[in-house]
Amino acid sequence: MGKNLAPIKILFISISGNTRSFAQKLVQHSQTVHQADSTARLVETIEIGGDDQFIEMQQPFAVLVPTYLGGGNGINNGNQEIMTNEMRETLADNDNYHWCYGVIGSGNRNFNTQFGLTAKQYAVQFQIPVIDFYEMRGTQADVKRIYQELNDFQLQFEQNLSERH
Repeated sequence: MGKNLAPIKILFISISGNTRSFAQKLVQHSQTVHQADSTARLVETIEIGGDDQFIEMQQPFAVLVPTYLGGGNGINNGNQEIMTNEMRETLADNDNYHWCYGVIGSGNRNFNTQFGLTAKQYAVQFQIPVIDFYEMRGTQADVKRIYQELNDFQLQFEQNLSERH
């Protein structure tokens, strides 16, 4: 990894605590990696909550979203995402989504086609890639894999930005 790389910024929303737990694991993992390699990126998180906060993003970031749907099978009925509207509004506010290089989804694989559907809906609405998925609070293997993917996606996004300017 290069010198003085910007931190990995992650916006997340957590209803049951699973997404918050995963975000904290990413932060801890990045600190461990950074201790071994001072050029490794640290992870910084911002939790989107119900306090009517206005966030203006002026640097690359990724989004972590859980999946909560209003009944049905998630494909041809009942695919109305619920409870993460504040994240959707934050991305739309001031066109923050232009700085977002991807979304990571979570959920319960028992929900079959609904698994990760919120992330898929965000990807379509904001035209951003789905980086990956993990189940519930995620495993340590998920943390390592997604940390590396976040590094790769952010580096590519930064390179694209520098080529445009």
